[in-house]
Amino acid sequence: MFTGIIESVGRISRLEPKGSDARIFVETGKLDLGDVQLGDSIAVNGVCLTAVELLGNGFVADVSGETLSRTAFSQLKAGSAVNLEKALTPTTRLGGHMVSGHVDGVGEVKSRSEDGRSVHFRIQAPDELARYIAEKGSITVDGISLTVNGVDGAIFDLNIVPHTLLETTMESFQVGTRVNLEVDLIARYLERMVLGDRAAEPGVEGISMDFLAEHGFLGK
Repeated sequence: MFTGIIESVGRISRLEPKGSDARIFVETGKLDLGDVQLGDSIAVNGVCLTAVELLGNGFVADVSGETLSRTAFSQLKAGSAVNLEKALTPTTRLGGHMVSGHVDGVGEVKSRSEDGRSVHFRIQAPDELARYIAEKGSITVDGISLTVNGVDGAIFDLNIVPHTLLETTMESFQVGTRVNLEVDLIARYLERMVLGDRAAEPGVEGISMDFLAEHGFLGK
């Protein structure tokens, strides 16, 4: 588990294709690896990876074909900057929200504009994630815990303060940048809970308008 509070911006120093998989070498910058052991989890742009080798200035992780196909990792190359966060410990301050490091989909930056000292972004999420994104709710973008400032269909708005721009990779986001998205854990589990016994039925994908009407959630 993670909090979405980025601890360091690192860099991909090398990528080695391994058939349909890949091995990545990550330079961790100011991230303290003193308490990290082999097998520990580190979030890289919001993707939970396992450290299979520890280097003096970073770590090595294997990335499966599944991860490459479901995240924006396919656009990474040697020299790419990445957001890094070590896994939670029992004494960690929970400054963001509960983040699993399991990416739900890939979004795309649709616009970027200055807003005082902040920067306003509009990001297009996959349509199937729209129902989990709510105004003033939490979302993780490339591993960063952020507050949704507005929602229009599957597009959501973010106002990013200077500190976040400085301490993450968001300063480099431009129109067309693809980003890893993880929706709020509570929203995902709440949907399953509302389904009740129907959650065990094959082919049940989630809550629909028909389901809500059938169970009295919609007025006549």
